[in-house]
Amino acid sequence: MRAVVQRVTSSSVSVSGEVKGSIRNGLTVLLGVETGDGQNDLDYMIEKVSGLRIFDDENGVMNLSVLDVGGEILSISQFTLLGDVRRGKRPSWIRAERPETANEMYMRFNDGLRARGIHVEEGVFQAEMSVNIVNDGPVTILLDSRKLF
Repeated sequence: MRAVVQRVTSSSVSVSGEVKGSIRNGLTVLLGVETGDGQNDLDYMIEKVSGLRIFDDENGVMNLSVLDVGGEILSISQFTLLGDVRRGKRPSWIRAERPETANEMYMRFNDGLRARGIHVEEGVFQAEMSVNIVNDGPVTILLDSRKLF
C-alpha cells in the first residue's frame, strides 16, 4: 500500500464540477492499494497517517499529528501510485490491486481513520476527479507499507 500525504490548508475533490469532498487544515492522502495488501498493510498505513508528526508545535517544530491539531483528512484512491516505469515510458499497472478489492481496502482505510476520531472526506472511487490541494509548507511525505522507500 502506498500513500502520498500532504499537509494542507485546504483541499477538495470534484467530479464533473461537483465537489464531493472538502477539508480545511489537515492532510490530503492519495492512497494506492497493491496486489497482495492485507490487514498488516492497512494497519500500518492507518497508524502512520494518523500519527505523522508533521504539524508545527508552539515552537514551530514539526512535532504534532493530525489528531493533535484536530485536523481533517481528504482521502483519495489513486491506483496510479502503483505505476511502474522502470522499463520504457508507459507505466505498467500490474501491481495495482483489482478495483473490487482496492475499493474495499480504501473504505477500510477511511473507516480506520474515522475510528481514531478523525473527520475524513472522500473522493469517488474510479471516477475522473479534479483535486485541488493547497499544500502547506510545502510538506509532502511518501509512505509504503512494505517499506520500499
